[in-house]
Amino acid sequence: MRNRTSWIMVLLGLLLALALVPAASAQGNALVRVVHASPDAPAVDVYVDGNKALSNVPFFTASDYLPLPAGEHRFQVTPTGQAADKAVIDAKATVEAGKAYTVAATGKVAEIKPTILADNLSAPAAGKAHVRVVHASPDAPAVDIKVKGGAALIPNLAFPKDSGYLPVDAGSYDLTVNVAGTDTVALELPGVKLEAGKIYDIFAVGLLADKTLRAEVTTPPPVAATAPAPAPTTLPTTSGEALPVALFVLMAALLVCGGLALRRRAR
Repeated sequence: MRNRTSWIMVLLGLLLALALVPAASAQGNALVRVVHASPDAPAVDVYVDGNKALSNVPFFTASDYLPLPAGEHRFQVTPTGQAADKAVIDAKATVEAGKAYTVAATGKVAEIKPTILADNLSAPAAGKAHVRVVHASPDAPAVDIKVKGGAALIPNLAFPKDSGYLPVDAGSYDLTVNVAGTDTVALELPGVKLEAGKIYDIFAVGLLADKTLRAEVTTPPPVAATAPAPAPTTLPTTSGEALPVALFVLMAALLVCGGLALRRRAR
């Protein structure tokens, strides 16, 4: 787990200057966080509605959720120290009141683009965790997430898609990320610990070609005001039996950024 970086406070200051209210559930607000997931992008500055929100953000960093007024906002990403008119990403996104979003900068810098994810922060049921896997490695093929030596739990997940949230029994699991449809292991995830009551976003970031592919995990807090989580689905175990609410995990980013990504907060 990484400590909260100082630039999060810079973003908070900007949001306050934009007259954002402090309560996440306040009427008219959305919750938004930013992730730098572009593996070869330099550190960047991020502008929101023409105002600098983040300064010198390195790969792989994720901000906390902060309230943003519902409606359309302009996001620009520049190499650190450059003005907004030098943006390498310049995009608009509309956010809805009462909803949460992750805006990730994904892809290599030559093809960088914002990936916007709708987040579900509803609290898991007793004894469960919620897990979402995001494929954010631009040169990695589609993958299957498996219990080690077992059947695919999440099949054929391609860049820059996400799996959606799945309820999972709390516990510790040995997982692998395999090239889709094969036994070729791209990444091993031994001893993945999922705690009851927590929400996990597992991003696969970095590059397969230079062997920097890795998992980054964030654990946003549950927010009761958001939409309820989707119903669980039964997933297979290595023995072929049904797991009540199976396991899995790993991969992937999404406000607009030229290189925003995730901070590991798994415990």
